[in-house]
Amino acid sequence: MKTIFKTLLILGIFCLCSCTKNRKNVAISSPNDTLLVNFLLTDEGKPSYIILKGVSVVIDSSSLGFELKNAPSLLDNFKIVNVDTKSVDETWNMPWGEQETVRNQYNELKVELQEKDSLERKLNIVFKVYNDGIGFRYEFPEQEHLKEVFITDEHTQFQLTDDHTTWWIPGDWDIYEHLYTTSKVSEIDALSKANHGSLAQTYIPENAVNTPVTMRAEGGLHISIHEAALLDYSGMTLKVDTENISFQSELVGSERNDYKVKRTTPFTTPWRTIQIAEKATELIDSKLIVNLNEPSKIDDISWFTPMKYTGIWWEMHLGKSSWDKAAGKHGATTENAKAFIDFSAKNNIKGVLVEGWNTGWEHWIGFEDREGVFDFITPYDDYDLQEVVRYAKEKGVEIIMHHETSAAIGTYDRQMDKAYKLMQDLGIHSVKSGYVGKIIPKGEYHHGQWMVNHYNNAVFKAIEYEVAVNAHEPIKATGLRRTYPNIISREGLRGQEFNAWAADGGNPPEHLPIVAFTRMLAGPIDYTPGIFNIKLSPYKENNQVNTTIAQQLALYVVIYSPIQMAADLIENYEGNPALQFIKDVGVDWKQTKVLNGEVGDFVTIAREERQTGNWFLGSITDENARNLEVSLDFLLPNTTYTATIYKDAKDAHWDDNPTAIDIETMDVTSETKLTLQLAAGGGTAISFLKK
Repeated sequence: MKTIFKTLLILGIFCLCSCTKNRKNVAISSPNDTLLVNFLLTDEGKPSYIILKGVSVVIDSSSLGFELKNAPSLLDNFKIVNVDTKSVDETWNMPWGEQETVRNQYNELKVELQEKDSLERKLNIVFKVYNDGIGFRYEFPEQEHLKEVFITDEHTQFQLTDDHTTWWIPGDWDIYEHLYTTSKVSEIDALSKANHGSLAQTYIPENAVNTPVTMRAEGGLHISIHEAALLDYSGMTLKVDTENISFQSELVGSERNDYKVKRTTPFTTPWRTIQIAEKATELIDSKLIVNLNEPSKIDDISWFTPMKYTGIWWEMHLGKSSWDKAAGKHGATTENAKAFIDFSAKNNIKGVLVEGWNTGWEHWIGFEDREGVFDFITPYDDYDLQEVVRYAKEKGVEIIMHHETSAAIGTYDRQMDKAYKLMQDLGIHSVKSGYVGKIIPKGEYHHGQWMVNHYNNAVFKAIEYEVAVNAHEPIKATGLRRTYPNIISREGLRGQEFNAWAADGGNPPEHLPIVAFTRMLAGPIDYTPGIFNIKLSPYKENNQVNTTIAQQLALYVVIYSPIQMAADLIENYEGNPALQFIKDVGVDWKQTKVLNGEVGDFVTIAREERQTGNWFLGSITDENARNLEVSLDFLLPNTTYTATIYKDAKDAHWDDNPTAIDIETMDVTSETKLTLQLAAGGGTAISFLKK
């Protein structure tokens, strides 16, 4: 962090310049005055910004601007022609989410720039300064000399002030399914992660990281950089300057075009976001990302209900059954689906996912020509779709549709209306979509503008049919669930399935304590927890889940999603008393309390269920055993709860003894304090049910 001397010098310059006729500097602070954004123009008219927290510089002087195709760059020669400020303090309701109400409080600065030359092109930069971070974006106004815009590079810089400890995944243009690396910024080497053998698609063109990327400064300050409201634009990676310790936006491109974004004025870019927190837990508390999105455009979302679900999925990863029928052990049969429906109905689980139900799976992966392979209307002849849906409704269970596109976008686009209409006719309100493989047409990437528009258009069309979308192999979450709440969850990380088949040993115990402070800041995660057969016997003798069973329970609270899968096989749940927690745990929350946590080490979260007022707690740790003290002061005062504690047994260990679990019941109140004893790779899950 920089010294108070530099901070005061900067502020003095701002006060002086703001009084001049041709001002080059303006500033705005957060509502509580803890954060300050300074916007500057250099003598050459180059725009830049500085962010301060208190007396410390968090982001030092960082440049802003664009390179354009067939047009001069928008990097310098600007003057300030107008400045507007305003303050907003409002509250909005989440139709589903981590909490019921969200406060949206910020101060806004809009700087209108114009070039000094004869073109007089215009570019506005808007800052929204919250108490917990900053969002800023570019506005391209409608104008005579800039109509169709071809962006070849966006030059948004994030100049750090120290060589922070950083948790990062490479800036892959095609997938986010990499393990996180912990290193200094100066040590980031994304290219060393290229050609990952377990990935169906991957492209890492340079030393860049994907967002959210989270950092911790030497003094303990936490910073996370991401983006919000990604619409009709290319996804942003961050190119790393390991010598100067800085990041710069690097947009995902396309081999079919010599530009990265094509837009027509007027338009705005996504918000570039910087969350700033004294403690790691405050990053999870923050609602900066969703607040930077527009209010909901869906008048009535009551047709979607948050739920737990089971399904025909994990058994294919284990090799017990197959997606395709030709393999001779087809999983998606009418009989198997009905078994999951019966189990779900008996155990307070409202949904069943069926993968492999539709024709085309024999030719879906590893083939260059995948267009026209999948039929999203026609089931295999051993799966009676109408009968399964009828039976599920009779049992009070909803079928979750599955659309694996194999990244053959033309095929899915042509069938999307018919596929959604079939769901509407059957009364199915949610779909899990998949995009495994290299994008067809060749030359496009999962995170480029063309695919961003496809992902979003699938969501927009789904609204017409009252369908909610849970995308896998997706574009990153950027808070659009506020504007389009039928975006219910997504993958976008290295998920549970890697434990079943990855040659590198699966996800290490530190993986999820990192995910909670990185990927989860972007939005809900369909991680598919709840594996009880940790050693995967008899199917995968060389693989396992690298947690204890108690941690698998704790994930239902720690890793947020409005849909949560009980992912294991029915036979691994039957007769196991730990199943009771999955039966009891909520999925839709009135409020959330992050009780403790450090990135990559541990985290404890408590959530209050809407409607019932019951509370649930989840705590997880990395490869280190820990004792964590927690106060239950979040519980309703003067109220007694029955606490059922699912905890690691004394001899539990993620590798040596992962299924050792103790279950204890006791009465507690808001005055109670507990010591959570977490085994290596372990966790604790607690239900607090009102008496």
